Parts: sequence; C-alpha cells; structure tokens
Amino acid sequence: MTDEEILLGLALTVVLATGSQILASRLRVPALIILLPAGFTAGALTDVIHPDQLMGQNFSALVSMSVAVILYDAGLGLNLRKLTGRTRWTVGRLLLLGVLITFLITSAVAPAMFDMPLRVASMLGVILVVSGPTVVGPILDVVRPTDKVRRILIWEGTLTDPVGAILGALVFHAIATTHRVDIGRGYQLGQFALSMAVGLIGGAIGTALLWLALRTLRLGETLGTLAQLATVIAVSAVCDIVREDTGLIAAIVTGLAVTNISKFDMPARRPFFETMAQLIIGLLFVSISSTITPASLVPVLLPSLALLAILVFVVRPLIAYLSTMGAGLSAGERAFVGWMAPRGIVAAATATAFSANLVERGVDGAGKILPVTFLVIVGTVLLYSLSAAPVARMLGIVKPAGTRILLVGGEPWVVDLGRNLRSAGLDLLMWAGLAQERQRITDAGIALATGDLLATATNPGARLEGVTAVFLATDDDDFNALASVMMQDSVDGPVYRVGPPEDSHGVVAPYTGGDILFGRSLVRHTLAARYGAGARFLVQPASTPLPPGSEILFVVHADMRLEPVTERRHVKPGEGDSVVLLTMS
Repeated sequence: MTDEEILLGLALTVVLATGSQILASRLRVPALIILLPAGFTAGALTDVIHPDQLMGQNFSALVSMSVAVILYDAGLGLNLRKLTGRTRWTVGRLLLLGVLITFLITSAVAPAMFDMPLRVASMLGVILVVSGPTVVGPILDVVRPTDKVRRILIWEGTLTDPVGAILGALVFHAIATTHRVDIGRGYQLGQFALSMAVGLIGGAIGTALLWLALRTLRLGETLGTLAQLATVIAVSAVCDIVREDTGLIAAIVTGLAVTNISKFDMPARRPFFETMAQLIIGLLFVSISSTITPASLVPVLLPSLALLAILVFVVRPLIAYLSTMGAGLSAGERAFVGWMAPRGIVAAATATAFSANLVERGVDGAGKILPVTFLVIVGTVLLYSLSAAPVARMLGIVKPAGTRILLVGGEPWVVDLGRNLRSAGLDLLMWAGLAQERQRITDAGIALATGDLLATATNPGARLEGVTAVFLATDDDDFNALASVMMQDSVDGPVYRVGPPEDSHGVVAPYTGGDILFGRSLVRHTLAARYGAGARFLVQPASTPLPPGSEILFVVHADMRLEPVTERRHVKPGEGDSVVLLTMS
C-alpha cells in the first residue's frame, strides 16, 4: 500500500470507530451492534482498511497490548469488598462451570456442524467461553438490574476473559505442535498452572512499579496516568514474551491490586482510561470485522445460527442453573443470569490471532474459526441487547426508576430535609462525619451510610452502586465543592452542592463550577439561618396552592424521580407531582 492509502485507511478506521460509538450512544444500544457491521461493510467495500495491510504482522501484537489495557481498566472497577459471601462463590462457579461446559459442548457439536476436525473444534470451543465487561456493561447500563445481578455478571465477564485467552493459547500450542488435543493430560494442567504463575508474577511486578510511581514518587494525575499506561503495556508485553497470552492475567491482576490496596494514591484515571478503552475497543472491532469477507460467512451461516441457539438456550441456562444454586438469588435473578452471555472483544481478538496462525500452518478447517466467532458475537450481542430490558422487566429484577439519594451532611436543617424527602416516598441514604451528626441522623430514623461509603464514592477507581443522585450539604463549603468534583465519575447520576456565601473566602468553593442547589439566593448559611428562625420543609401535592413566602426546592414526579431546583434550572411540576418547599411554619 502507498503512504496515502495507509493514511486514508488509518483515518477511516478512527472515524468509523468513533462515529459508530457516537451513533450507538444516541440509539442507546451497545456499540458492537454498530461497530461490527461498520467494519465488515468497510472491509467489503474498500481495500484500505484491512489491518493486515495497514500494520502487517504487528497487528497481533497491537491487539494483545490493547486488550491488556482494556482488562486493566476493567480490573480497576472491581472492588473485592463488594464480592463477598455467596456472591463470591457464585462468580467462581460461573467461571469454572462456564468455561468447562461451554468448551465441552461446543467442541462436541462443532465437528459435525462445520465439518472441521476435533482439534479445530476445540480451538473454537475455548474461544467462545469468554464474555467481557465491554459488552455486558453497556447492556446492563440500559437494563438497570438489581445490584447483586449486575455485580455477578460484571465480575464473571471480566475474569473469564484472561482465563479464556490462556486456555486458547494452550489449545493452540497443542494443535500446532501435536495436531491433537488431549485435555485430560496432567501436562496440559501443568502448562495452565505455569501460565497462571507467570501472569501472577507479572501482576505483582506491575503492582510494585505502580506503588513506586503513585505512592512513593507521587507523580500526580498526568504523569501518574502515563505511568499506569506504560506499566501495563510493559508488564503485559514482557509476560507475553515469556509465555504467550499471560500478559492479560498480569494486566487484570495489576488493576485489581491497584483498586483494592487502600494505600494506593490513585489519580483520577477515568477521563483518560475510559476514553482510551473506548477508542481501543472501537478500533479493534472495526479492524477485526473488516478482515471477514462475505464469501467466508455464507458457508457457515446456518450452522452458526444453530450453534448460537445451543449456546443461548441450552448451554448458558444450564451453567446459570448449576452455578446459582444456593446463591441467595430470586428465581427472576437466576433466570436473568441465564439470559446474559454475550461475546466480546477478547473472543474476537483470540479468534483473529489463533485462526490466522493455524491457517498459515495449513490446519484443515481453521479458516472457519473467525467467521463463526464473528457470527456468534453479532448474534449474541443483538439478541441480548434487544431482549435484555423486556426480559428483566418480565422477571421483575429492574431497579425502580425513581431516585436513590445520598444526602451528605448532619446539621439539623439537613437532617430535617432528609426526613421530608423520605416522607415523600424517596429512597434516601445519609452520611455525616461527626458522631453527633450521625446520631442525629439515626434518631431521625434515616438510613445511615457506612463509614467508608464516601471514601468509596470519591475513589476514582470505584462506582457507588445504586445511588442515582448526590446532594452535598455539609457546613464546609470547600468540602462540598471538592467532593462534587471527585464524585462525578463515581455516581450514576448528577452530583449537586449547596452554594457558598457570596462573600466566601473559601479556598475552592467560590471558584469551582457545577450546578448549585436552590440557586444563589438559598446558599448554605441562608438555609441554616432561615431554619433557625423557624422556617421548615414541607411536602405537598403540586396542585395545592403554595403557602405565602414559600419556595420550591424539589419536584417529586409521579414516578418517584426527584428533580431539584438549581441555579441553572427551574423545574415545573406536572399533574400528579409533589413539591418540597421551604416555608415559614
């Protein structure tokens, strides 16, 4: 290819990767639904987007390092404190039984379906055991199932990826060296244990390097983020050099360690790593799908649909039934776990790397691995993304659409506001730092958050599960301002703060952006002063005339969504809504 064609191909890949994800976000569908057809169409219509021509033999190495970055980012979101008791055992059983049953059944039926040798069917079977958070996560964001179900599925998808990649490498080596697969030999188990050991050692080294960079040297946000990226790439690359595909284990172990060791001084990683992960996912899917030709899909189309039906309606329900026994899940939650196993980026990446290598070695039937994997990915993503929401509603496991509030503060007026919000039927949780304030919250009969909840919420590597809105109303304006900035990426919803006084000399509060609760006329000290002078909060139907001198603070909609009046937004109540007022008693 000429330099001009290479530049055009790279630019087109980036544009398709970005544009597909923007379109998917507008349509509220998983990005893969757009990315895969976009790459496939571009590959069929042009000659400039094929990765083997753009990057040659370097493509496989780039895929490996890219997936390592994705898995490190996924590991940063896995807080072990949230994986306890029966949930931990459920995830473990899903991993063990999921890998074993999917591999055995796929390997058993694929030879007859696709007219391929058992050794190639085994390669296909081990590729299809993986799922992935990059696919499961966006689907669950739309569905909003119960926290326990979401936690189980995200952990399963994240941990299955490196295990499946390692098993794929073992099966590949067995095919390439002996032209047969004997999964029962102790030799293969020993090889798996050796791969795990290399990955764990790499993860320990990566953790030590990041401890030096983030804790000892205190590099700060920009250099600390660069240090994370360099460490993950370097450690995963060295592990892959020592033993193939062990870099994925090292990457996810490093991410798990960084987010679960409490003394790590983590920079705010989300803006960079989430953007990086999104771009990498888009580029990989567009590139991989562009290598698949229509001619390669036609012979395997009908058998792939049959395999898809077996995986969806037989294999996954069986795995979920056996894995969730005694897990403390409701019948609906167990059924939904059995209806969620889309394949994602690691399946596509391993299929691309292993099938191409086997084809070069002249292994019969290896050319069918990638198109079959492509069709299974497309089929599972389409099926689960389109059906997950109605299935979850039918099973009754969707979290209520209303707002779950975290109200931070313990002054008398804040506690009284919380009491009124709760009386309006809202799900409310409060947090305060001082013992006297926490006792005041408890005496009011309001649920008190655990001591580490706010620390979790302000941790850039964590998510505050279940909370859809945060209101910061402590008596420290600088704390409110800083916490509002820190919590933006940890909450699935808006974060608001009460405003500082107009003449505030705070270090941060007067200069920090963000939407201010109730506007500049009802800043913190004004609210406290009015409450001390006898003003009280009142909840009443929006259709009832307002008392003289009262001001609307919140609108509680009929579906229990809460909208605050802010500096930038004046909310108008509708029919069936209620309002929360500040009025003189």
